[in-house]
Amino acid sequence: MTVIDHPAFDAHEHVVFHNDAANGLKAIIAIHNTARGPAVGGCRMWPYADELEGLTDALRLSRGMSYKSALANLPFGGGKSVIFGDPKTDKSEGLWRAMGRFVESLGGRYVIAEDVGTSPADMEIVRRETAHVSGIAEGGSGDPSPATAWGVYVGIKAAGRSRLGREDLKGLKVAVQGLGHVGYELCQLLARDGAILCVADINRAQIDRAIGELGATAVDPDKVYDLDTDVFAPCALGAVINDATIPRLKAAIVAGSANNQLAEARHADALRVANILYAPDYAINAGGIINIAHEGPAYDKERAFAQVSKIHDTLLEIFALSEAEDVSTATAANRIALQRLQATVGQAA
Repeated sequence: MTVIDHPAFDAHEHVVFHNDAANGLKAIIAIHNTARGPAVGGCRMWPYADELEGLTDALRLSRGMSYKSALANLPFGGGKSVIFGDPKTDKSEGLWRAMGRFVESLGGRYVIAEDVGTSPADMEIVRRETAHVSGIAEGGSGDPSPATAWGVYVGIKAAGRSRLGREDLKGLKVAVQGLGHVGYELCQLLARDGAILCVADINRAQIDRAIGELGATAVDPDKVYDLDTDVFAPCALGAVINDATIPRLKAAIVAGSANNQLAEARHADALRVANILYAPDYAINAGGIINIAHEGPAYDKERAFAQVSKIHDTLLEIFALSEAEDVSTATAANRIALQRLQATVGQAA
């Protein structure tokens, strides 16, 4: 199978494989669409089983970034990069500088940021080789995780209003899968509002922290889908909503920060049939990219987070269109995003 024949190719503009054996770098940059501006997207480092798995991740994530920026009315296109390797053992200054040179070779068409397995500190090293970096502390907006978490928080409030008819989170039962930077920050926001938290993570230290600081209840990662909760919040890796997990879900709402939560597009329809309200991932987790859009010397966190808060209203628009057109929320979100992408292309023409 060629790259163009890949099911997730979706008319990508540019897909580049890079190998720098001297520095241990094997990576892919995927640029989906630059009609609205440079392709902005994070860099994921993960021990992929093979090149196809990494390519699939890059293509799906890149397309998601195009739709995410369009839906949020940002002047960005969509891109993503993946590095083949274990983030716990394979990082080095040489690797990150090599990644910076790879990004620089694209002449600004792609702007890199942190993602799963990477950090703002890694991006600081990348910046030694290229200016096309976002989400860094000095001269940027810093770690985008708090903004992403805030967007998911207001998104859960929108979903609760739409499906449960409630305006507050007090007593709302939420199962959070994944306690990374975004997941834990989300838990803090939910606990502050009186939500009842069940948490799952492979990192025992984070579980113990959530129990001690937030009064959360721990659950085995394999059993998180079976909990009788109001909200299931996937905040780890993607493809967790699939044929095996959907029949197990007892939650009324799926709303979390993970990218590519659906294993396949058809699973959005399966959630609808199961009467589970799905907050499309690229809509609810857009807080980080919105925050990045405000970067610069005049960065104003209050103004940036005010725009992130609009994710609440965007989701209500998606939910309303889903009901009016009798389609899944993912289909409704895609329609709105595509309309905005096509309008941009039309203006350029």
